[in-house]
This record gives sequence, C-alpha cells and structure tokens, in this order.
Amino acid sequence: MDNAKDKSLHLVIGASSKIALAFIDKLNEQNPADLVVSFSQKSLNFDSENIHHFTTNYTDESISDSVSTFQNAYLSETVRIKTITFFNGQLHSDSHGPEKSIRQFDPTYAQSLFNSNVITPMLWLKHLVKLLKRPDNCVVTALSARVGSIEDNGLGGWYSYRSSKSALNMMMKSFAIELKRQSPQSTVLLFHPGTTDTPLSKPFQKNVPADKLFKPEFVAECLYNQIVESNRNDLINYLDWQGQSIQW
Repeated sequence: MDNAKDKSLHLVIGASSKIALAFIDKLNEQNPADLVVSFSQKSLNFDSENIHHFTTNYTDESISDSVSTFQNAYLSETVRIKTITFFNGQLHSDSHGPEKSIRQFDPTYAQSLFNSNVITPMLWLKHLVKLLKRPDNCVVTALSARVGSIEDNGLGGWYSYRSSKSALNMMMKSFAIELKRQSPQSTVLLFHPGTTDTPLSKPFQKNVPADKLFKPEFVAECLYNQIVESNRNDLINYLDWQGQSIQW
C-alpha cells in the first residue's frame, strides 16, 4: 500500500459460485484485516465481520444502485479497492449444452451465454471504473477459458461458449487500455481455472482424468496467487491456473 494507514478492499462479483466462495475464504484467511464486499443474485451469509454481501439483480439499474450503496457505505480516502474479481458465467442450461456441430446452434442459448459471460461483467465495470483512482494498484480479474483462445482452437465446436469467452477477452483488453490511462498501476488478469468440480463442468467431467479435475479450493488458491503475483506494469495477462500464458 502507498500509505500505511490505508485499508484494502476486495470486490467479488458472482459470489455464490463454488470457486468464488473458496476465493472469499482465501482472501479472508490471507488478509484478515481487509474488507471483502461480495455481490450475487443469491442471498449469502458469512461468519466474518469483514465480509459484506449485497444481493443484486444483474441489470444496469440494479448494478448502478448496488455500486452507489457500496460506495457510500465502505469507500473513503483511506479505503481503496485492491482487487475486483468476476466469477459469474454460464456454459450450459437445462435444455442446451455446447454445440458439437453448427447444426445445433441455437440463438437463445448463444444470447444467454453472451449475456452472462460478457455483458454482465462489462455492466459492472461500467459502474465500477469511476471508483478506481490514479494512485490505485488494483487487479481486475475475470474468469475466462482456454477455449476462448482463437489461436488454440484446433477442435472446433462449442460455438457459443468459445465465442463468448473470446468476446470477454476482447472486452477486457479494451478495458485494460482505458484502465491503464486512468490508473497506471492497475492491471487486468484473464484466468483459466481448468476443469473444476462445480455444477458448470458437471456434465463434462466423465472423460476428465482425476488429476485434472480440480477442487474449488485448489483453483481459488491458484487464482489468489496469480493476483498477488500480478505485475502492475503489465496491461493484461491471459493465464491458466499454473500461471502459464495462453495464446490469444
């Protein structure tokens, strides 16, 4: 921190996911004096007095209202945002999963994925960016995926999910450029968690080797370490859970 009396604050969005809950535990464990403010569409209760939760519908107006309420309640000249981490996302629905062929393409399914994986985090950043000041050194992180890499796509398929993550990557790259002008010591991280034992990956786990199906706690620790080790001079990084760069 630039000033010893400053207090760090961490924002967690999409806080009801298993990885997010494990990440909140990790933040609280490693930084017991820091504030953690979480947002999700579900009500959540935490034991720690340093963790504060907002239940928010992910619409432009409700996000704006939640950010204003959070700002008035917790931000001050001595409380600065240290991390913003997005966990919201969608891979499949009750009726649709990743397409194996273009013949399975469904616009409603595609629009749902783009709304969750791209539009929602960008709406949050639209309202959060005003809170990041020039002296800040914030790490803004979104959960991307290796299948969002255009260069790495050797198998095809998964049209909607691949494209939504590619779009997220491009949106975050543009945001990183704008953020660097506003807050030069802040940076952006796109994080690929691997296949994690969560409801999102449940239908696709049967062919995953046991040592490649990760527990949420392991992924949360990897993510936390990547954030801590982030170089504030970097514009943006696209990394997997091992800290290895992914082709764009």
